[in-house]
Amino acid sequence: MAWGDVTPGGPSAVLELDEVVVRKASVGPMDNNAYLLTCRHSGEQLLVDAAADPGRLLALVREGGGARAPLSAIVTTHRHADHHGALERLVALTGAATLAGAADADHLPVPVDRRLEDGDVIRLGALELTVVALRGHTPGSVALAYREPTSARTPGGAPGRVHLFTGDSLFPGGPGRTLDPESFRSLMTDLTERVLDRFDDRTCVHPGHGRGTTLGAERPQVEGWWARGW
Repeated sequence: MAWGDVTPGGPSAVLELDEVVVRKASVGPMDNNAYLLTCRHSGEQLLVDAAADPGRLLALVREGGGARAPLSAIVTTHRHADHHGALERLVALTGAATLAGAADADHLPVPVDRRLEDGDVIRLGALELTVVALRGHTPGSVALAYREPTSARTPGGAPGRVHLFTGDSLFPGGPGRTLDPESFRSLMTDLTERVLDRFDDRTCVHPGHGRGTTLGAERPQVEGWWARGW
């Protein structure tokens, strides 16, 4: 699912699902993606990566419902500065709770209210987001997995499609950058065991930069990723 071509200063891309509306904006000189999730039932909102440009991110929050839909939480996918450049300012302006992977939490510019571990569940109104720890790009990198409701339109009630917000751990064409062979093996092992073995080919990958992809598009390339070592 390659939705959401966005550019810094440009309009948001909007993905409307049954339970949640996902808005995607690009911010900052490194063209970072920020994702706003708005629960359709409660109006609560969660931001994935307050990367840069707090004014643009506040406008993104207002797009989700303004004063009727305050920002409840900000999840930082990992410790790299281009993914939390606006975090301190946005927390000061909104009072949103801060969440990050446990091993990266002490490297952020604000105190972290909740340190995330693999398998943790984040609740946002009627939504449940599952934390998937993907160690390697940084020690505390995390992805968030949201599963759509089981489809009544599919014979037998097929499990809902998964949306995976991966930060810099998985992009179209491979895993994010790692600095040494051990980190690469760690990331690839986590991607294999915690993503590829767990979720089906319909899974939509929403990365920290650029366009999205699906696991179905990426799965045939995995052997090549192992072989090239990055």
